[in-house]
Amino acid sequence: MFEISFIPAFKDNYIWLLHRDRRAFVVDPGDAAPVLARLEADGLGLEGILITHHHADHQGGVAALTERYPVPVFAPAAESITGCTHPLFGGESIEVLGCPVQVMAVPGHTAGHIAYLAGDRLFCGDTLFGAGCGRLFEGTPAQMVASLDAIAALPLATQVYCAHEYTDVNLRFALAVEPDNRAIQARLAKVAELRGAGLPSVPSTLAEEKATNPFLRCRENDVMAAAVRHGATEVSPVAVFAAIRAWRNVF
Repeated sequence: MFEISFIPAFKDNYIWLLHRDRRAFVVDPGDAAPVLARLEADGLGLEGILITHHHADHQGGVAALTERYPVPVFAPAAESITGCTHPLFGGESIEVLGCPVQVMAVPGHTAGHIAYLAGDRLFCGDTLFGAGCGRLFEGTPAQMVASLDAIAALPLATQVYCAHEYTDVNLRFALAVEPDNRAIQARLAKVAELRGAGLPSVPSTLAEEKATNPFLRCRENDVMAAAVRHGATEVSPVAVFAAIRAWRNVF
């Protein structure tokens, strides 16, 4: 299996670098410059690019990278992606550095958002964050709930490689939703320690997310009660998610 490291970009993006035997793939290269610098510094040759969705901070570096390295670009078929050579809908299996990778359709943040599952490692773009989820720019609450349910059905040991460093603020919101949740309290302290040391808070595990992420806990009594206090008129998972997501948007 390949190794994984991160390349920081912009204010809080993570570009994931997958590498094995001096061969590399990158996930969501919004900026080419730090990727090119890292490839050169580590003596790696780029062999492919994985894109989760069309937002510029996830695909903005593709043109410059493929000008230097004419490599395959795997990306959602339902979205406009610069240089896409392998359009994907979800359900496919592809090969990355000799390893099988499953493609998952996870619409919600955008209409065609996809994620890549390599063994127990999930590259989920902006669908699932540390203790949070992406805003609904194009999809519906029902779509996002279905996408999050698909992720939640993966093994608890699954490592979640999201694309932004949002965990601290997301946990503060999670604590507002569930003030008595000790797992959230403990994770908030852990993340503060990591960030204070200049370390990333991700990847997390799916077990951590299911214990602390309100958007994966829409069937929990305390989360349902919080949703009702913030406008939900029923306690279906979709209605609870919609109310919690709207609250998070203004938190």
